[in-house]
Amino acid sequence: MATRHLSTRPAEQHHRGRFLDAALAVLADRGVAGLTVRAVAERAGASTITVYTRFGGRTGLLDALYERAYDALADELRTGPPADGGGVADLLAVALAYRRFALENPARYGLMFERAVHDYDPDPALRSGVVRTSFAELAGKISRICPPDADPRECCYLFWTAMHGLVSVELTISSQSPLEEWFLDPSDAAQEAIYRRGIEAMISGLGLRG
Repeated sequence: MATRHLSTRPAEQHHRGRFLDAALAVLADRGVAGLTVRAVAERAGASTITVYTRFGGRTGLLDALYERAYDALADELRTGPPADGGGVADLLAVALAYRRFALENPARYGLMFERAVHDYDPDPALRSGVVRTSFAELAGKISRICPPDADPRECCYLFWTAMHGLVSVELTISSQSPLEEWFLDPSDAAQEAIYRRGIEAMISGLGLRG
């Protein structure tokens, strides 16, 4: 994959991994706003020049962190709990894994899908590669149960927008002060239940069967 953070020798990749672990810790503790080269270097117990040497600068570090976030999402989607009800149940399990990833990693989710860093634009080759890889599990499950006259890519896109929209609104609301009156009970059980209903409605609307 041609990106701004080119692959290097295994030993060098190990050292880069150390800094990416530090970057993830900073991201979790301080959010995107606190994700600076200096903060990452301090968390890794190194100098800022070392971070620049490893990643070529802040943009290279963000590219590498962006890729790792998508790798983590792909792992989550692949290792979700097994479903026993056929293709539709498997698809629902993937959707629940997506929600779980977003709720457990809101800062990473923001880096992946929002302009959380206003002056950061992920490398186009990197974006194309991570999206193709990370959503392969979802695309494969949808293609197997997609109606013969439907476009699997379009179905996959519409299904993803349903997942993404529901969980993004949930994250936004949960990050704000609670309202006395709102559409939904704020409990996790109620939120998951409405998420399931939304996903099931999209499955039905797309005519996915299996």
